[in-house]
Amino acid sequence: MHTGNQLSTEIDATVPTAARMYDYYLGGKDNYAADRAAVEELDRVVPSTRRLALNNRRFLQRVVRVLTQEYGIRQYLDHGSGLPTQDNVHQVAQRIDPTTHVVYVDNDPMVLVHGRALLEQDERTVVIQADMRETEAIFDHAETERLIDFSQPACVLFNSVFHCIPDSDTDGPIAVARRVRERLAPGSFLVMCQLVSEDPEVRRSVTDFMDRATQGHWGRVRQESDVASYFEGLEILEPGLVEVSTWRPDTEVAPRQLTQEWIEFGGVGRIPL
Repeated sequence: MHTGNQLSTEIDATVPTAARMYDYYLGGKDNYAADRAAVEELDRVVPSTRRLALNNRRFLQRVVRVLTQEYGIRQYLDHGSGLPTQDNVHQVAQRIDPTTHVVYVDNDPMVLVHGRALLEQDERTVVIQADMRETEAIFDHAETERLIDFSQPACVLFNSVFHCIPDSDTDGPIAVARRVRERLAPGSFLVMCQLVSEDPEVRRSVTDFMDRATQGHWGRVRQESDVASYFEGLEILEPGLVEVSTWRPDTEVAPRQLTQEWIEFGGVGRIPL
């Protein structure tokens, strides 16, 4: 299990982070020149990335709406949640049921600062700073224990984050998904997706670029078969594991991912009852 160093509380504006780059793609203001420059360079390598980021956000919102409305989920643990944007998990879920509890987890100190300011008056939602690989620390955190009852069904989100961590027998996506699954009640859900490409040159070039830009805070672009391995032992909700803009779209004319250099691929799995 990952036992990394103490997480930094200092914000380094000179080193891009995935959270701030994502914020910029979504039209946010919580990013720096280094993040914007990294986005512009990434766009030259894979021009479809801005649309991919927007479609990924919409996928998250649809998933939360479906699980809250149709499956009665009232507690969410969102790993690598990123910076606050419009229609975060708690906003989507609490429009359906205001009593829904949400815990956001991120290792970026800027996320912590902005998230806590946003949620200061919301007793049912909290942001904690942690590495997403620290399953025990996250589940045993006082704020997590205050808001989430893991003897009841919950939803754990790993939305577009597993590409940020390297492969490892103890810390890689498969190991993290397995540890989380062991802590959840039957009927709970895991939402997992990440950036994939079936083109080895795209996988290599984007992985190298992001690893260099974030100074090592990156894993790798993987393949669809890798993502499928995260769902071992889970019942996968229809329509299965897909490019996320095609997961239960709101309308037939909903935006689709039109270019395929890389895609966001994944879905929703349920722990059998």
